[in-house]
Amino acid sequence: MAENKVTLWYDFAKGLWDESPTFRQLLGMCPTLAVTNIAINGLAMGLATSFVLICSSVVVSMVRSLVPAGVRIPVYVVIIATFVTLADMFMAGNFPVISKALGPYVPLIVVNCIILGRAEAFASRNNVGRSFIDALGMGVGFSLALTVLGSVRELLGNGSVFGARILGSWFEPWVIMILPGGAFITLGLMIGGINMLRNRKKKPAPACEV
Repeated sequence: MAENKVTLWYDFAKGLWDESPTFRQLLGMCPTLAVTNIAINGLAMGLATSFVLICSSVVVSMVRSLVPAGVRIPVYVVIIATFVTLADMFMAGNFPVISKALGPYVPLIVVNCIILGRAEAFASRNNVGRSFIDALGMGVGFSLALTVLGSVRELLGNGSVFGARILGSWFEPWVIMILPGGAFITLGLMIGGINMLRNRKKKPAPACEV
């Protein structure tokens, strides 16, 4: 039982740090760079992607023994597209402003490498429980990354986070941060900082001289 808990915790936690879709695997870069000009857009895209990822991983795991190997990818795409359609319709009906702001990037979730990659690499080879936990971890990691990226860009580009004013009238907004160039700059600096932290942790302690 203890070993099983450790395995499930690893399946979840790896998506937050060691195998972060955004900062480690560099997957889903199109929505990451395109919609994170403000925090709410990043959060909304992360949640929509997480919904599709979790639901499709669970279904793929359930039908993995029924799908012939030769048609597994088309079947996975159909499953993913079904949940993308549900997510797109839900957002358009309940959050029209956010749906309009995200534009075509919600329908494009169907070709997001994170989702098809987890379906092929993990869900198709593991049981429903592990597939759910794996997808949940990856989804949370992706959502956090997009939210943090959007928060930083919105703070520096507008002086606010989630629409709440943080920096006073003295602050001169960095317009570039809400433009495409700001996405590349912010993401690059964040990846560089994370890599520095990882390398510092892996650096061996100096040997003691006798």
